[in-house]
Amino acid sequence: MRYANAAAVVAFVVAGILARPSTGSAPPEPVEGQSTFPFSHEYADINGVRLHYARAGNGPLIVFLHGFPEFWYEWKNQLVEFSRDHTAVAPDMRGYNLSSKPADLSAYQVPQLVEDVRALTGELMKPAGGSKFTLVAHDWGGVVAWVFAALHPDLLDKLVIVNAPHPTIFGKLLQQDAAQQKASGYMLMFRSPQAEATLSANSYALLTSMVLGDGLKAGTVTEADKAAYLEAWSQPGALTGGLNYYRAAGVGPPTAASTETGSAPPAAPPALPPLVVRVPTLVIWGEKDTALLTANLDGLDEVVTKLTIRRVPDGTHWVVREKPAEVNRLIREFLAQP
Repeated sequence: MRYANAAAVVAFVVAGILARPSTGSAPPEPVEGQSTFPFSHEYADINGVRLHYARAGNGPLIVFLHGFPEFWYEWKNQLVEFSRDHTAVAPDMRGYNLSSKPADLSAYQVPQLVEDVRALTGELMKPAGGSKFTLVAHDWGGVVAWVFAALHPDLLDKLVIVNAPHPTIFGKLLQQDAAQQKASGYMLMFRSPQAEATLSANSYALLTSMVLGDGLKAGTVTEADKAAYLEAWSQPGALTGGLNYYRAAGVGPPTAASTETGSAPPAAPPALPPLVVRVPTLVIWGEKDTALLTANLDGLDEVVTKLTIRRVPDGTHWVVREKPAEVNRLIREFLAQP
């Protein structure tokens, strides 16, 4: 795909326009006790922001991108596993936890997020002299990873996506699929001015229930995990930073008003090609995801030329932490393929 066409598709699908980034203030130092895992915590000043990341191991670079409302800690089990033979890195994406939180909404458009990944990985590969890396991503991190892979295939060995919709397919579902429209209704609340107050009320009770509730009941989330999440969400500006991903993209189902007027969310026009990924790609999908339905897998082979799909029938949107051993195994098997 030509870069110009790819960039145009990105602009339509995620409603992003390339803009100069705002420079956020330097994030605070990591708080003692936030992690008991043997990772180093480092910072990189790139693309007008300062990104915090956890790092472990040596070898080929593998980078893990989190979604909303996670932070680097989502990947703690993968950092332990893959640091055995890789340089494993999990950043706090801009707006989250200890990374910079630009005030400008335009700073959260997808082209800026993609450039963060390109600039950060460029810095990380310099010492080893490598030219390619493996990218693993979930949720919003996955959306960024899809676009990154389409625009920069020369930088990737392989791509692993966990419960993250391909922008072209998701855009169509938001226009045409009533079930996905209903499942995505929460996005409208996330984009509203009341979102921060709603999600943070009573010590983040609603956000805790949405993200950690089932895990706390099942034992896959500990009280120490919960404390780490509350600490990350409580970083000044962090909740707004995460919500700004939804606001900058304008993503969500049609509202009642738009339905009445016949308007719909922006999508790629028929004259433009879809966002095609030509990097070898593994998609891991927890089929019990109630927010991102399995219809997101339909037609994926039309926009991903080298595709492997592994379904986890009893996995939810949070399959990364629910079933870390299975997720690690699936990634290992994929990386071992020629």
